[in-house]
Amino acid sequence: MQFKIQRRHLAKRLQQAIQIISSKTVIPILSGLKLELNEQELILTGSNSDITIQAKIPQNIDGEDIITNIQPGSIVLPVPQLPDIINKLPEDIVDFTVDENYKTVIKSGKAVFRLYGQSSDEYPKLSLQQNKSQLSINIKDLKKMIRQTVFAVSTMETRPIFTGVNMILENNQLTFTATDSHRLSRKTIAIEEHQLDQTNIVIPGKSLQELNRVLDEKDEHVQVSLLNNQIIFSTENLFLSSRLLNGQFPDTNRLIPQDSETTMKVHVNEFIHMIERAAVLSNKEQNNVIDIETEDNLIRISSKLVEIGNVNEQLNAISIEGEPIKLSFSSKYMLDSLKTIDSDVVDIYFSGPMKPFIIKTPNDPHILQLILPVKTF
Repeated sequence: MQFKIQRRHLAKRLQQAIQIISSKTVIPILSGLKLELNEQELILTGSNSDITIQAKIPQNIDGEDIITNIQPGSIVLPVPQLPDIINKLPEDIVDFTVDENYKTVIKSGKAVFRLYGQSSDEYPKLSLQQNKSQLSINIKDLKKMIRQTVFAVSTMETRPIFTGVNMILENNQLTFTATDSHRLSRKTIAIEEHQLDQTNIVIPGKSLQELNRVLDEKDEHVQVSLLNNQIIFSTENLFLSSRLLNGQFPDTNRLIPQDSETTMKVHVNEFIHMIERAAVLSNKEQNNVIDIETEDNLIRISSKLVEIGNVNEQLNAISIEGEPIKLSFSSKYMLDSLKTIDSDVVDIYFSGPMKPFIIKTPNDPHILQLILPVKTF
């Protein structure tokens, strides 16, 4: 196996493929990166058995030869040393030569590295074949859906289903919902055309975080297909497959209050900064709980840290309608929601001191955030 390749293209695709590779895998060869070369492209494959990423580098892009001196073959090389080497090479062209014992020489300028590779024959045959049942999503829309929901998944494995995002496709509406039982985030977009049947699945949150990281917005659209117990996302030069979570995601509709006693409209940035200041003197081990009260059009935020001190601050709301409120909430949960909602103004609907409150935005009726208050008063 031998080839020369432009370093910037290799470095970019390496970063996409290696992040999921772990040295703690129970399948030793998965601790390395598989490189497979043919006359048309170089394929980089990384996997942790739950998630697989394939990044492809075409031999020619827009009439320019990216890969030359091609002698096809395949090998598995060690990680993380390989990307560190590529990033630090002195010149733009990288020369790879692999001998029959899988010893790999990497040259660039006067720099010469030698790595001990492995045969790719032992690398699991991971199916990334798409089936005919699929849908197409605008990448910007998909990345926004992930960003606005995945933060609310549970990090606790005691209830594995809550570590994933519930994806429902129904009546040309695609909905992502995530909850850790203390908060909930939901985002819906319209899908014009698809070949998927009605779908209700749960995708691991870690898989969606990786997908959000590796997707390149200039590809414009990603194809989504289901195969056995896997979901596959693909663009022209990138494939990501993930196992799905087993189990039934709970019906979260029943958690959402249908009426409210108080509606508060606030400027997002002002409210964020106010909460961030109050969180400084709150208990990190208890989700940085702070208190909120309203009177007329005035919001009061306060918190205290025993033996350290306390903070009190006031803010004029754009409007407050309904009954005065007095409750406590996790500033972390509130900040997570406000920082992903993409709006200058939000409406917050309170249904009572111990009932969930809802955050919505006037310019996007298809996003909803829900947070449970904390009992302190």
